[in-house]
Amino acid sequence: MINFIIRRIGYGIVVLFLVVVIISSIIFLAPVDPAQLTFGQRADVETMEAKKADLGLDQPLYVQLGMYLRDVSPIAILKNDPVSLKKYSYIQLIPLGQRMLVLKWPYLRESFQNGRNVSAILSEAIPLTLILALSSILLATIIGVTLGVVAALKQHSVFDNIAMVVSVMGFSLPSYVAAMILALVFGFLLSNYTGLSVSGSLIELDNFGDEKYVWRNLILPTIALGIRPVAIITQLTRSAMLDVLSSDYIRTAKAKGLSESKVIFKHALRNAMNPVATAISGWFAALLAGAFFVENVFNYSGLGLVTVNALLTFDIPLVLGAVLFTAAIFVLINILVDVMYVFLDPRVKVGGS
Repeated sequence: MINFIIRRIGYGIVVLFLVVVIISSIIFLAPVDPAQLTFGQRADVETMEAKKADLGLDQPLYVQLGMYLRDVSPIAILKNDPVSLKKYSYIQLIPLGQRMLVLKWPYLRESFQNGRNVSAILSEAIPLTLILALSSILLATIIGVTLGVVAALKQHSVFDNIAMVVSVMGFSLPSYVAAMILALVFGFLLSNYTGLSVSGSLIELDNFGDEKYVWRNLILPTIALGIRPVAIITQLTRSAMLDVLSSDYIRTAKAKGLSESKVIFKHALRNAMNPVATAISGWFAALLAGAFFVENVFNYSGLGLVTVNALLTFDIPLVLGAVLFTAAIFVLINILVDVMYVFLDPRVKVGGS
């Protein structure tokens, strides 16, 4: 199991490396002057040149890329000087003369727009998006698995046909369109009855300037994000359950006199959960990345809204930080799902994976 996990982590590191190289290369080639974005049009030439030197913009592309990889890498060789002491949060491992091998927290640099550390900006936005994604995938899982199991048990019934039609319609509806419809109907037209609003974040300021949680602002974005995964989870659960219910071991379990509920939940559903677990994990990672449009519709101050604003203002470090986080989430969830397969399905062997 340990070797299996190490291999998966190794593959994940390679994927993250390729993501950083490809995305940062594209962005670094963009016709944008970061120094000018930082200081504005009125900055003097000396200040602009000093900022370019600090960011490595006076170096070739491969040098800029190497500097960024050094900044985001958890293990790096740094100069033993006051600049490194101030810029990085690290633990020295091995002294190397004027340099040192260190274990450090990834440094995502500073925002061009406000000079704040990108890690600090993301740490404020990510929890809000994480709560939104978790609530959406939880809603989708409960509804989707329930509908899928019932549709499989009542195959070709009216309920089965309705569930399939609704799931196809739900999957065909883009999240941002669902968000606009929900905002218009329940947040505007029926707001007097629902108590919901067109826009609003989970955390807002009250009349005294203090932060407060407004949980009702989570309802419409959660439904908008959860509609499409509900549809796909319903279809996958139904298909997997029909496959499993026709298996020999299910017929054997029934012949042994096991109760219907035990056959369904202990034997059938557990073995049908492999493709469903893959869909749930993939959709959860996708919701973290795909919440961008929904967050913009509802003005929900999460990772999506922050990233879109960064793109509009060419805030390169913030964009790169958001992309790197999203890629890391996809890699981490894929590793967790691979490990989970071993426990969900006894037929999956770690040694042959």
